[in-house]
Amino acid sequence: MMDFYDQTTLECAKLITQRYSTSFTLGIKTLDKKLHFPIYSIYGFVRYADEIVDTFHDHDKADLLRRFKKDTYTAIEEKVSLNPVLHAFQLVVNKYQIDLDLIEAFLYSMELDLEEKNYDQAGYEEYIYGSAEVVGLMCLKVFCDGNQEEYERLLPPAKRLGAAFQKVNFIRDIKSDFEDRGRVYFPGVDFTTFSKSAKELIEADIQADFDAALIGIKQLPKEARMGVYLAYKYYLKLFRKIKNCPSSKIKEQRIRIPNGRKFAILLSTYFSHRLGVS
Repeated sequence: MMDFYDQTTLECAKLITQRYSTSFTLGIKTLDKKLHFPIYSIYGFVRYADEIVDTFHDHDKADLLRRFKKDTYTAIEEKVSLNPVLHAFQLVVNKYQIDLDLIEAFLYSMELDLEEKNYDQAGYEEYIYGSAEVVGLMCLKVFCDGNQEEYERLLPPAKRLGAAFQKVNFIRDIKSDFEDRGRVYFPGVDFTTFSKSAKELIEADIQADFDAALIGIKQLPKEARMGVYLAYKYYLKLFRKIKNCPSSKIKEQRIRIPNGRKFAILLSTYFSHRLGVS
């Protein structure tokens, strides 16, 4: 009956992904079917850790995160957990030999989010590595399925893709991060005087990440390539929409891609991938 429990926890991870992220769910659906539940499980884990630091304001978030971290490592070591999110995650960690250093870096970035702070360049890069790049590397471990040579080759562009996604999130959410959480992730940026020149510098950095990431996407195993390419196309569309907005508008509202447009991106990505068009 353990197989039944395993499958139930994987279904929980799928439900979490579907409830929290339309775009991520669409991306997963374009992966090879064998990759669906492993990626759902990684998403469920990182989403719930993020929920602790961003949502549970009426609770002791630091204590909740400490317990979540302890329970994560216990689940991985014992290969079982009564927390369905952690049980599903440990199945993936143990099957695909995901490095514990990646998990530690991610959880450390979540700890940083417990504080209201501004980042210098070193702290900014450390936070992006832990909060985004390592999540991409966890997924890359699944995509490469034990091929360590392929993993090492694709590691640099995978990091750049994770960085691009996170930086787009930062600029999209700059208003809520500052007003609701007291955070400004971009080093040297004052939200109250967020200028056109500051925005353009950030955008140039993001564009360089996107350009470097695309090279790696084209070399991914075919089972993963279209799903990752869809995520790339979605974030690139969001990024271009942000670029076309003045800094004053970014300070006033969160830029979004409507669900109908997401489906259009899915269809265009599917056909361009089938035709070999980048």
